[in-house]
Amino acid sequence: MTSRIVTSPRLPRPVGYAHAVVAGPGATVYLGGQTAQGPEGEIVGATLVEQFDRAAANLLAALEAAGGTPSDLVSLQVFVTDAGAYRTCLRELGEVWRRHFQRHYPAMALIEVNGLFDPAALVELMGVAVVAER
Repeated sequence: MTSRIVTSPRLPRPVGYAHAVVAGPGATVYLGGQTAQGPEGEIVGATLVEQFDRAAANLLAALEAAGGTPSDLVSLQVFVTDAGAYRTCLRELGEVWRRHFQRHYPAMALIEVNGLFDPAALVELMGVAVVAER
């Protein structure tokens, strides 16, 4: 995919996200929210980092099924039940991020919510990708 990261000189330097992404030609793929669900539908992992790892793997499995790769991701919303816990785990979350996405950072938002559909879920990822026609 030939997306282009845009960094505004009027905003603080982005670290771990992009100010904007101009998506290249291709099919837009809207990825449904993914939590840390295992094969039987149960939440896997007790910590935010463990659940983020599984949710990222699930998101990428959906993207792969649509013909995409991590570099096709142009937008990601991270829903968490505790934003403070997310900030506390940034180093470990960064390691998980790089394992799944390398150093590809789409336009992102972190949103704290009161709860997710599965009460055991601590994080849910929802994204948009643009996949080049093959």
